[in-house]
Amino acid sequence: MTSIRLTAAQAMMRHVSAQMNEDGVPFLAGCWAIFGHGNVAGIGEALHGVRDEFATWRGHNEQTMAHAAIAYAKQSGRRRAMMVTSSIGPGALNMVTAAALAHVNRLPVLLVPGDVFADRAPDPVLQQLEDFGDGTMTVNDCFRPVSRYFDRIMRPEQLLTALPRAFRTMLDPADCGPVTLSFCQDVQAEAWDWPESFFEPKVWRRRRPEPDAHELAAAIVALREAKKPILIAGGGVHYSGASDELRRFVGAHGIPVAETQAGKSALPWDHPLNLGPIGVTGAASANRVAADADLIFGVGTRFQDFTTGSWNLFRNPERRILALNVAPFDSHKHDALPLVADARIGLGRLHAALGSHRFAVPPAGLKAAWFADADAVTAAPAGEGNALATDMQVIGAVQRSAGEDTVVMCAAGTMPGELHKLWKAGRPMSYHMEYGFSCMGYEIAGGIGIKMAEPERDVVVMLGDGSYMMANSELATAVTMGIRLTVVITDNRGFGCINRLQMSTGGAEFNNLLDHASHKVPSRIDFAAHAGSMGAETRKAASIADLEAALAEAKTAKGPFVIVIDTDPYPSTEAGGTWWDVAVPEVSVRPQVNAARKTYETRRKARTE
Repeated sequence: MTSIRLTAAQAMMRHVSAQMNEDGVPFLAGCWAIFGHGNVAGIGEALHGVRDEFATWRGHNEQTMAHAAIAYAKQSGRRRAMMVTSSIGPGALNMVTAAALAHVNRLPVLLVPGDVFADRAPDPVLQQLEDFGDGTMTVNDCFRPVSRYFDRIMRPEQLLTALPRAFRTMLDPADCGPVTLSFCQDVQAEAWDWPESFFEPKVWRRRRPEPDAHELAAAIVALREAKKPILIAGGGVHYSGASDELRRFVGAHGIPVAETQAGKSALPWDHPLNLGPIGVTGAASANRVAADADLIFGVGTRFQDFTTGSWNLFRNPERRILALNVAPFDSHKHDALPLVADARIGLGRLHAALGSHRFAVPPAGLKAAWFADADAVTAAPAGEGNALATDMQVIGAVQRSAGEDTVVMCAAGTMPGELHKLWKAGRPMSYHMEYGFSCMGYEIAGGIGIKMAEPERDVVVMLGDGSYMMANSELATAVTMGIRLTVVITDNRGFGCINRLQMSTGGAEFNNLLDHASHKVPSRIDFAAHAGSMGAETRKAASIADLEAALAEAKTAKGPFVIVIDTDPYPSTEAGGTWWDVAVPEVSVRPQVNAARKTYETRRKARTE
């Protein structure tokens, strides 16, 4: 067996760049990197050595670099991913939030934070956290609960087992998620004689698990016995590439469909059996059918509380849950009838078994009535006057400017709920919402990742002033990389959605809106000027008409184009939706809280009946 002498970091880069997906392209598209003393000499030099075949990009914050990588994986349908490296200490810890985001959303990313010296000779090094009771502990141990696979590389040869395990995790449909390889900085620079076979290209095929015969038989019986089923399409439909199979299945059998945040666009919005979004931010049409359904058929969903209305939505006392999911963990939730399988394969097997069986048509007019309500709140205002625009009107303006190739994306604040309710998603993957973790600051970095995954798509990033203030630095990255994005910032001067939640649970308006009395000076942030200072082209829209004109102008921009519009922090779409369990204080001196608590107890009691 022939060998080649390389440092551990050089060996890592050669190996990862040779791991291919079934399309014949490298699974890892490249590496985001901010260098420091814990990775610049080892990993930095190694990345330079493979720069012609394995790209390196530099962002401005480790968390948002990881967000860009995660969005890339999501928009790629988990067929490709990216690597992110940091130094030790604060640089590494900045990525922990992003790791949790990837874990919750079942998305692959390879995180390689630098670590302390394995030989401990210079301890404590700069930025090293010393645990008084455990000499093996470093800050990178914080990645353990938010990684699907974690390893600490303390000898070069450990990569021979750690890297294959990392790719197995990222490419496994059930275990998919973030991998963290904590790489001791002295080990990065150590040389070892590596077998040349370690660097030979390897093709990783997408595994599509077939359903177990007994589970499939039970699922078929449950479907045949159902009188009023509803299918809930989750993100697993997209990751399986099962949109066409879903369309065939529901078309042949007449089963109505509702979509989660992750599953939205699995069916076109105007498909006759797509009743719209479900749950807390759902459509009245979908929620009404879900409430009456005797079979809740989840496909690729993890049944988050926003989907189930905190398990208060499904009101039929005879209802059962059938969960088709590639992950056994998700398919067994809430005593569901499990069907562990790839979504595309599972739907195909069920379709063949059901034959000509069809279900009853949902009540006539539900879908039309819902979209009439949606159109009413998204319509352009008849007279501009001095009234602030609503978020719904902003969505309407963006919708009217959108084309077939538009991807709208968001993550946190007011917009996710309104977009879930109101956005009319056409082709698959035209709606990109990070709502598993709902992480403020994902938006701009995520928009970069989407555009890198699908450069031909028109990407519209929608975010509030709160999210923009949390993480805007990657706007400068988009400028330097020449990435064209349209960024719509709705400035409601604070955390508008949490302010409304505070009020709805009986709380007084407090510590959310910047213009309230608790703040000495009203908000005067000029977001257009700030974005412009980073090199973006910017416009401040004074009205919905101005916004539509700016959106048209953005289509010819060469780089990021930022539009800012002031919005009213109070209105939201009243139609649709259902209860969400947010605990209200049991004891309070405020009558509003006591009244809210009574309502809360009534809803909780209804869930357990």
